[in-house]
Order: sequence, then structure tokens, then C-alpha cells
Amino acid sequence: MMQKIINYPHLANQVFGVPHYATPQTLDAVKAVIIPRILNASMSFSELELNKINLSSNNNDVNKITSNANPIKVISVHGLLTSRRGSINAACTELVSYEKLRSDINQALNDESIKEIVLDINSGGGAATGCKELADFIFQSREIKPITAIVNFYAFSAAYFIASACSKIIISETSGVGSIGVIIEHMETSKLEENQGLKFTTLYRGDYKNLGSRHEALSDNAFEFLNSQLDWTYKLFTESVAKYRGIDVQTVIDTQARCFFGDEAIKNGLADQVLNPQDAINSIALQYQQQPQKAQNNIKLRALAINQANQI
Repeated sequence: MMQKIINYPHLANQVFGVPHYATPQTLDAVKAVIIPRILNASMSFSELELNKINLSSNNNDVNKITSNANPIKVISVHGLLTSRRGSINAACTELVSYEKLRSDINQALNDESIKEIVLDINSGGGAATGCKELADFIFQSREIKPITAIVNFYAFSAAYFIASACSKIIISETSGVGSIGVIIEHMETSKLEENQGLKFTTLYRGDYKNLGSRHEALSDNAFEFLNSQLDWTYKLFTESVAKYRGIDVQTVIDTQARCFFGDEAIKNGLADQVLNPQDAINSIALQYQQQPQKAQNNIKLRALAINQANQI
């Protein structure tokens, strides 16, 4: 069987030198996959299968919430969040793309049988690129149908960006939200290349063309440029959360990228209700199971009123 070779240097370009809405632990998990492979050149897919790493905090199948209610669509948001499907699938066992999430949500919005959408979230975040666009889409879509975020059990950074755009955020006592911040890491490989007898000479035009190259130490100009990227993406994050949640921007900034759990998250305006994830989905399902009976009762009351009016 032909071996599939993973292009780890290409993946590194998506990890280093670009902003991420992710916890340091999530970024470290990705680096644990990529860095050893870069040092050891490429790796076959079969070898990779023996070294899988789970980028979410819990097993997807074990913690997935389920509902038998047809009017509810549960969409899993588990693991590393990426801008596009397929970008780093081969390197990770559990991830979801903003592109796929938007498609799933849009499909549920257009299905008349579905009355409410539930995002089952368990993620430490991921790529900044594409996150704002998906969050805005969710924020606008909740005018069409309720979109509830059930944190099961982590919604940090990019995952919280998405959750904050929902109609409501439900967490359990041990569930965490927040980490409203941005992180960029630069990887320099010049010493490693020197030890291997490699020397790169790069010719370019445009002062910003080669900023942040991993073949050399981070220059002052590159440092300033990356800082400006941080400022912009951080402003985007904090202002968006403030808008979605209806709270002051300074309140969001004052969290200083902290992670909040249970009642503390609600006190800080980052969540709405504390409830066990499965109990939360059951309560939503019960609401829609009761609606047909309510409708029948309303019809009976209207019929009774008409009959009484006709008798007068």
C-alpha cells in the first residue's frame, strides 16, 4: 500500500508566526506533533497512526451529548479548530474546521423540522483566521433560530469566540470558558541548520517579505510586525465578545485571558446557566416535546371561545 507523506514544514507555516486564538496547552499539543517530525524530516501515514495525539481535553465519543428530539440539531465542536477542513487532518486525530461548522449550521437553519441548534463544545481553541467570520455568522443566524452553546467541558479562546456568539451559553460546575486572548510563536531553526551544515541565503524585495523567517533570529521589525498582528486580532476578539454578550469591552479585557469555571463564569458575564451537559440537552428537548400539546390546548381554547360567541 502506498504511504502518504505528510508535509510538516507546510503545517509549521500554519502554526508559527501567525496569530492563534488558543490556549498555550493547545498550541503545545500541536507543536508536539509537528516539531519532532520537522527535525526528523517527513513521516509516513502508517507511522503517524502509531503516534496519534488527541488535541481536545476529553474523548469525543465518550463525552458527546445526544438527543432523540427531532427538532434539535446537535453539532459537535470538539478538538482543534482550523480555518479549512483538510489543512492538518493528517497530523491530528480530532479537529473541526470553521468551514465545516458553517456548512452544518447553515444546513440546520434551512431545515424547517429543526427548531433549535446546539453546539456541543469541547475545545482549547485554534486558528484565528476564519474564527471571526464564523462567529458573526452564528450571531446573525440566531435571529432565525436559537443557537445554544453547551460547554462540554471546555470552550477556550477560539471555541469561546464561537460560543459567545450563540443565543445562550450553558456550562457545568467543572466546565471552563474564557482564555480571551491571542498568542503567536516564532520558531527559529538557524542553530539547528548550522549544526547540520545548512546555510540559507534569501533574496527578496519588500521590507515585509521575509519578516519572521525561521532561518534567522527574530528582527526588531519582525517583532513589531507580529506585535501589531497581536493587537489587531486581540481587539477583534474582545470587541466581538463584548458585542455578542452585551457587556462592556473593558470587562472583557479585564479578564486578561483567564479561564473561568462554573458560577465564576456566570458572575463575569461569560456564561448564562450552570447545568450538566446531558441535562441541558434534555431540558431543551423537553421544551419542544411539550410544544405540540400547548398548541393543541390553544386550538381547543379558541374553538371553545368561538362556540361560546356563536351561542350568544
